[in-house]
Amino acid sequence: MVIGTGDALPEAKLAKMGADGPEVVDVNAKGAGKKLAIFALPGAFTGTCSTAHVPSFIRTIDDFKAKGVDSVICVSVNDVFVMQAWGEQTGATAAGIEMLADGDGSFTKAMGRAFTAAPVGLIDRSKRYAMIVEDGKITTLQEEENPGVCEVSGGEALLAAL
Repeated sequence: MVIGTGDALPEAKLAKMGADGPEVVDVNAKGAGKKLAIFALPGAFTGTCSTAHVPSFIRTIDDFKAKGVDSVICVSVNDVFVMQAWGEQTGATAAGIEMLADGDGSFTKAMGRAFTAAPVGLIDRSKRYAMIVEDGKITTLQEEENPGVCEVSGGEALLAAL
């Protein structure tokens, strides 16, 4: 089943690196009564993800906050250690973007947005999309048709839809 605009965010336990090691993040609890901008992408340290998608949210995070977004979150089917390193390397963590790992891909699968590109080693990864979630309900969702492109799911495009 594909989750879309108007649907509730699926139950999900993601992970982030905390001060004392990996921590579980319940996305639904985090978003209760709040507005979240969540963007998902195929993989940390990959081309378009590193050169276009993450930078677009670094550029626009202050604009999202000015429009009442409580948290900007990046989700990828990677482990928490990779997401921590990638957030530090790109400057996303310093900018205030929360880098959350979907280690087993359960959130991505529950969203109905898993894909595989075996020739490049991307197995059960996330399609590229971005969404606004208000109090657990998806109010805007913009998905790329091609995972190698970042147009409708970039920070500027999501901000324009807000």
